[in-house]
Amino acid sequence: MASYPPIIDDAERQRLEQVVKDWTIANGLAVRPPVPVTSAVASTEAELAPTLAMPVPVTLFPSAFPKSCFEEAQSLLSAYNKLYMNISNDEEFLGQIVAEVAGGDEFTAKLWEVHQRVKKDGYVQKHSLGIFRSDYLVHQETTADGKPHLQIKQVEFNTIAASFGGLSERTSKLHKFLAATEFPLLQSPQASYDLPHNESSRELGASIQDAFEVYSRTEPSTNGFPRCVIILTQDGERNVFDQRHIEYAVDAPVFRVPFSEALQHTTVADNPKRELLYHHLGRTTFEVAVVYMRCGYDPSDYPTETAWEARYQVERSNAIKCPTVLTQVAGCKKVQQVLATPFTPSDDPNEKSVLTRFVDSSDEAGLRRTFTNIFPLDNSPSGLEARKLALDPVACRKFVLKPQREGGGNNYYKDKIPAHLATVPEEHWASYILMELIEPPPVSNLILRNGQVEQGGVICELGIYSTCIWAGKDSLRNESAGYLLRTKGDQSEEGGVAAGFGSMDSVNLV
Repeated sequence: MASYPPIIDDAERQRLEQVVKDWTIANGLAVRPPVPVTSAVASTEAELAPTLAMPVPVTLFPSAFPKSCFEEAQSLLSAYNKLYMNISNDEEFLGQIVAEVAGGDEFTAKLWEVHQRVKKDGYVQKHSLGIFRSDYLVHQETTADGKPHLQIKQVEFNTIAASFGGLSERTSKLHKFLAATEFPLLQSPQASYDLPHNESSRELGASIQDAFEVYSRTEPSTNGFPRCVIILTQDGERNVFDQRHIEYAVDAPVFRVPFSEALQHTTVADNPKRELLYHHLGRTTFEVAVVYMRCGYDPSDYPTETAWEARYQVERSNAIKCPTVLTQVAGCKKVQQVLATPFTPSDDPNEKSVLTRFVDSSDEAGLRRTFTNIFPLDNSPSGLEARKLALDPVACRKFVLKPQREGGGNNYYKDKIPAHLATVPEEHWASYILMELIEPPPVSNLILRNGQVEQGGVICELGIYSTCIWAGKDSLRNESAGYLLRTKGDQSEEGGVAAGFGSMDSVNLV
């Protein structure tokens, strides 16, 4: 694509800035502003915070993205859903994963303790809801004949609190609005834009609605209480509008409950069904059909044992969880590493790769194409080799070191890897994975952040949303749910919008 995005002058840039600022606030493409903690007016601003909004960082143009890579990512979502549904069902496999990382990862070990406690009580709800997001970068490599070849490579698979579905749909609508109204007026307009349909917030809301209806069909009421959905949230949540857009797409009573207050507002019925009961304003009791977690993925969500008791209470209840503890553990980085490890056939004809344990052979090749090289840091032969790479001051520049953690800002890149490992006891290294860095092709764009435009090279990360409902081996839903594009400056290593690194974007297929 020649000269993309279009070259614009100062007047055109200022015009686009103002249109985007107004559109984002008018359409809820926004976040709450941060509350200052060291200011003479901090208390006043803290009082105002619940009434304020600020535009989310966003690109002025949709970023050029290879159509073949976008379509490949979309084509694999059903297979990825089946893969992670099956992994979530395999307690033995997940137990082995936890055993490998628990020594250096207390958080994952504590999650497993919750599962073990509920297993002892006896699980009462057989259905699970998955709202997943598979994140990819485009990898560019040179073929033998010197031509560039583009292939999507998976960064990670998110099984809990996969965010920005609400804002992503609105970013797509913003860029479609600009393509219809503002872009044609530029001095050097782009001839056309290929902007795919994206209804991520509606589709994610539909999956919660489906789970609510599954509960209504399969769980006869014994108490006469109306039924509801609760969204468990983090304290001080700034990304509230993203969550609200999904909430408003659900045709059922939905209540937001801070995770820190879950034990105050919910109880579990003292009967064999163990219904989860939500006490709204201390006056009206609802039976909770679905718990949608937008928290619980980071140790900071569990500052005390009371928080772990709240997770245990939810897990042992009859509500359909999104996700269960087992599904959350299925999304840890160690699982991704084990799946991506190349399979070397042995003399045993019955031996299979770990991936084939969970998917049909017809899906295996497509999934493997998206895997990048990921290594353990344990005492296995491949782990010992990976340790050499991680500690080598030159070789480490091709890798990123990842803990078993969701959310941006947790990774260590390139020459920061040896220094970090030097601070970690060697017996805890097995709780990390070493991933080969993906090399994306050059892309340019303009990012509007905090009222200022940043222009230059960018890196675009594609997230494919998918949803599923299952009970054991029975799949009741396996659907696509739109996409997310997050874009960051090409000098930034992390890309999380909520963590302050990236911006919202949409794709212009080329």
